[in-house]
Amino acid sequence: MSMSSTSSTRERLVVIGGDAAGMSAASQARRLKGPDELEIVAFERGDFTSYSACGIPYWVGGDVGERDDLIARTPEEHRERAIDLRMRTEVVRLDVPGRRVLARDLEAGEEYWTSYDKLVIATGARPLRPALPGIDAPGVHGVQTLGDGQALIDALAGTTGRRAVVIGAGYIGVEMAEALVNRGYEVTVVNRGKEPMSTLDPDMGRLVHDAMTGMGITMVNDAEVTKILTADDGRARAVATEDAEYPADVVVLGIGVRPETALAREAGLPLGEHGGLLTDLAMRVRGHDDIWSGGDCVEVLDLVSGRERHIALGTHANKHGQVIGSNAGGGYATFPGVVGTAVSKVCDLEIARTGLRERDARAAGLGFVTVTIESTSRAGYYPGAAPMKVKMIAERRTGRLLGVQIVGREGAGKRVDVAAVALTAQMTVEQMTALDLGYAPPFSPVWDPVLVAARKAVAAVRADRT
Repeated sequence: MSMSSTSSTRERLVVIGGDAAGMSAASQARRLKGPDELEIVAFERGDFTSYSACGIPYWVGGDVGERDDLIARTPEEHRERAIDLRMRTEVVRLDVPGRRVLARDLEAGEEYWTSYDKLVIATGARPLRPALPGIDAPGVHGVQTLGDGQALIDALAGTTGRRAVVIGAGYIGVEMAEALVNRGYEVTVVNRGKEPMSTLDPDMGRLVHDAMTGMGITMVNDAEVTKILTADDGRARAVATEDAEYPADVVVLGIGVRPETALAREAGLPLGEHGGLLTDLAMRVRGHDDIWSGGDCVEVLDLVSGRERHIALGTHANKHGQVIGSNAGGGYATFPGVVGTAVSKVCDLEIARTGLRERDARAAGLGFVTVTIESTSRAGYYPGAAPMKVKMIAERRTGRLLGVQIVGREGAGKRVDVAAVALTAQMTVEQMTALDLGYAPPFSPVWDPVLVAARKAVAAVRADRT
């Protein structure tokens, strides 16, 4: 089966990947150019498009009622906008000199070439699945896609035992641990790091550890999983480390992700040290005028360190798609970079971070001072005031803000946005102390916790100069 080349009267935009970045790009390009000017063909190897993978733990835990609540736009809705979206179709080869892609219909098993004038690569990321004995046994689940989430929910419904082991304690691992607790499971988290949430410094990660223990979760840190033990029927029955075995009726992988760039690598496209595609400010793949890439398969510029990073977040993916669609559709937009902002929660403990951790600053060759303060979310005398801890990192001598981590109860997490704006503006901690932030007793102390930390950081920077 083959497909003819593009018509001489209109261009063809081919999109590989039907989630946030890919379909945002397709939709934005369609807003700028109608079907008579631009044909759009999109390939998605899965069963769903434009969904919130970030919401899967909350669906598994019961906070989100239905799977379809996580779907922003269905394939039919995309097709109604004159986007030729082909589901259950995987692109298996990219011919850059020939300006075409080889697609495989996963249902029919047929393969065919489709040519392009412009190409968007939005292949996302793949979950880490270490080559351990038993890792592919029934009962071991990833949670990368809606299909993964459905498979896990179905497995939980059909499992009589109530013991769960989560491997990994990053965002997904921590959120899945809470989801399983909410479902009545006895949960053990096996984590190779010193503390959960390696995106925090260990002293702040310890607060997350304490909160998880308070929920009844068993935390096993500094532990390397060696194999998944299986029962006579082949199903997972325990997770083993060098020192112990942890019985499991279900095992959930929360180890992290890597860019899905095998196609790009085989095609000779430029990849960074983290395996992600490298792009310019317009999200155009470096060295290729008519190929763009965005979402979890790219590396982005860290505005604080000046280095390329791989950060798999839906916020970035949607922004990338808007930029790509604008440029592919004949408009103009850029994506300047990120400061690395993220927020999560464990029960009622809110966890937020932006900028650099201590080890990031060291790796970038930056000298720094750190301060940590304890404050409250509201005026101390106002009902509901809850404690929070703020850690701030500032550059030596200059006082430039480098990073902030916040752990606390209600009202703590979104305070990180103030720091994210300050990082983007390259503010010093002294400049931050003059920020005109909103104040009333129900919302904040007179000195907001972020500003308390900034004042302490100013003192540390001054003391360091002497």
